[in-house]
Amino acid sequence: MTSLDSSVTLSGQYARFGVGLQLRDVPHAVQTRARHLILDAVGIALASRGYPYADVSFAAFSEFGGGTSPVIGYGRRLGLRDAAMMNGVLIHGLDFDDTHSRGVIHSTASALSCVLALADRDAVSGADLLAAYIVAMEVSTRVASAARGGFHDAGFHPTGLVGAFGCAVAAARLLQLDEARAAHAQGIVLSMAAGSLEFLEDGAWTKRAHPGFAAASAITAATLAKHGFTGPRLAYEGRFGLYASHLGKPLDAADRELASEGLGSSWQIDEVAIKPLPACHFTHAVADAAMALHREHRFSAESLDSIRRVVARVPRGTVEIVCEPVDAKRKPVTAYDAQFSVPYIVATALLKGRFTLDELEPAALADPAVLALAARVDYEIDPDTTFPRHYTGEVVVERSDGSRVAHREAINRGCADRPVSNDDIVAKFHANAQRSVSRSAAEQIAQAVLQLDERPARALADTLAGLTAS
Repeated sequence: MTSLDSSVTLSGQYARFGVGLQLRDVPHAVQTRARHLILDAVGIALASRGYPYADVSFAAFSEFGGGTSPVIGYGRRLGLRDAAMMNGVLIHGLDFDDTHSRGVIHSTASALSCVLALADRDAVSGADLLAAYIVAMEVSTRVASAARGGFHDAGFHPTGLVGAFGCAVAAARLLQLDEARAAHAQGIVLSMAAGSLEFLEDGAWTKRAHPGFAAASAITAATLAKHGFTGPRLAYEGRFGLYASHLGKPLDAADRELASEGLGSSWQIDEVAIKPLPACHFTHAVADAAMALHREHRFSAESLDSIRRVVARVPRGTVEIVCEPVDAKRKPVTAYDAQFSVPYIVATALLKGRFTLDELEPAALADPAVLALAARVDYEIDPDTTFPRHYTGEVVVERSDGSRVAHREAINRGCADRPVSNDDIVAKFHANAQRSVSRSAAEQIAQAVLQLDERPARALADTLAGLTAS
């Protein structure tokens, strides 16, 4: 194998970190949070069970034949990469999974899908699975952060595009590759990583598949590297590397520093935001602001005539995703459309005081009062935003009598500076999981996840593979 200078290349730095990390070097609180992030993902996967996108995906992957790798909640197993793809669909399908705010990436969906499949197949310890998961999270969040939101601006979805690189390092670790081969795995996955934002134009399902594609690509890339296949040395900073090819320019010195800052000494897992609402994270602040106004002023369908106009103030960097085109956002056709619609979410939250998975059902999408109010929701650019550090938002209700009421959320709920507790995550897990399985089954899986590092990885896989919808 070609040697690589790990002190110079980003792929070498990530390889050294990924191969060399010992779980005992990770602070206890970070390990605990990581297990709770995994628990959150598993609960969402169970809630996804039975949705059309999930059953269609499972039917498609089943055509490739059975296997030994666990699929969450389906009571059956698939081949290694098919299971990784399927679990990615389940975890990300409801757009309820965690988000790294600065990187604007859903990292757990790909990370867990990748390491669960490999850890089960190779019968590693639960501690090894947890360490590999942490590796994937720490790498992917840094790779995404260095782009400073540029991937979205260029039309790429970092969850799929960047997730593949974090997974490649984690897969290399689980396959016990040396640093050189772990670096080559990243170079190989450069030619496989993908994720287009075109789904935003028509509500297509492709976004749901991106984390699974990332996980499966990483498994392939690391396995090729294991057998001696080589990848480009400068996977990230090269003339045709990740940043130059997807952003149109290479990294500058400051961004390159951001890509490796604190690797192995500070922990981006602490910066991962849990979603309290099943919608694009960019909408959460205005949703919470609208719910606060509902609680204070008791807006409802009966008071619709008293509302002349609603203004949602959002960060400029979110407009193309959750506010435009305005006419389409005001009349979402599918649940996915609704999850990326500031007008629909604000109108729902103002009138109902909530935004749950039930608000994504067909009957809710057709609610005449909500649609009537959504037609009156406009957006403005938030002049005081701290995006992407925080996903800020403000809602102003202009009443028919000329009065105005407003509420601002300067820090979105669930982010690192306004975190939800681990107990809150457990509660969210149970709410999601029990849409699909019994309480006793949910308690069984929670115990398996939260004691992950004390058991073989296969114990968790067996629990997940054995669960079926009640």
